[in-house]
Amino acid sequence: MGQAEEPMTLKSKIDFSKVVPASRLRGEDERETTDLKEMLREASTYLESFRWCKAIKAAYMGIGMAGVVGVFLFRIQPARSEVDEWVWVIVGDLPPAYITVEDAPNPACALDAYIGAMEEWVKAAKAGRSSEDIIPVNVPATQENAEQLESRLRFLDREILAHYQGDLRQDG
Repeated sequence: MGQAEEPMTLKSKIDFSKVVPASRLRGEDERETTDLKEMLREASTYLESFRWCKAIKAAYMGIGMAGVVGVFLFRIQPARSEVDEWVWVIVGDLPPAYITVEDAPNPACALDAYIGAMEEWVKAAKAGRSSEDIIPVNVPATQENAEQLESRLRFLDREILAHYQGDLRQDG
């Protein structure tokens, strides 16, 4: 008799062909490698700041542009059963955030979800509305901060995400 099929897990939704294990993280030169490793440290520190993350078990880089943006995938040891063991973290010259893997099977989808969530924050900040029900951002919700973030999001969309259009897909 064959074994019963394992139910679809979040890990099985992740496209691991689009990420590189952190142990193999390399830039185009020594300086870029150092900068990307620093972004990985920043992403790890950010993730470990949450009580729901007991420990990081594995880390991968998906998209990295030193000093601008890093999209990292982490496997964590959750502190609570309702917490997913896989999570994306986006860091760089912008507010750090985590994105669940549920609707983001690859780094481009995670970056796209990040941009969308941050655009909601920008709209709320510009309108002077409370942003408690949307993604948390580590700066005050001022007009100036909204405009600066909006500019960075446009850059990410135009100069980085544009190169990953084939990886973006709408399936749910």
